[in-house]
Amino acid sequence: MSRLFFLLSLMFASWASFANIEVYQFDDPTQEDTYKTLIEELRCLVCQNQSIAESNAELAQDMRRKTYELVKSGKTKSEVREYMAERYGDFMLYSPPLKPMTWLLWFGPAFALIAGFFFVVRIIRRQKQAAVAEISSEEVERLKALQSEAQAMIKTEDNKD
Repeated sequence: MSRLFFLLSLMFASWASFANIEVYQFDDPTQEDTYKTLIEELRCLVCQNQSIAESNAELAQDMRRKTYELVKSGKTKSEVREYMAERYGDFMLYSPPLKPMTWLLWFGPAFALIAGFFFVVRIIRRQKQAAVAEISSEEVERLKALQSEAQAMIKTEDNKD
């Protein structure tokens, strides 16, 4: 039984060695750094929560290859980002540009936080007003009488000491 387990685990472990490994050659280290930075900054459209560096999807492989070609041809980071955004849309950028189509994305969370704050303040004010409105004038007089009795009792206790 242990031999079967060993053979199965060896077989599954060997499958990882068949993974597609991409090796790209660069003319200088700055191009390689640019490439590595870019593939970490570009989002995989298939996986959506992974960069194209982390994803094994075919689209991510194509995007890595295209990024390599653009960097190798001498394009800057901004030119590569611009090309990818034009081809695949702003969604694939982790930091999309500030323009009318992305205003909600940039300012939406702050707006929601401010709106939530005012909503909570409004609810609290309504509850206070409702609590005050529920007390009748008779109850107010009764509370004042009880308060004065309590103060008188405190004074008599202080005088006894």
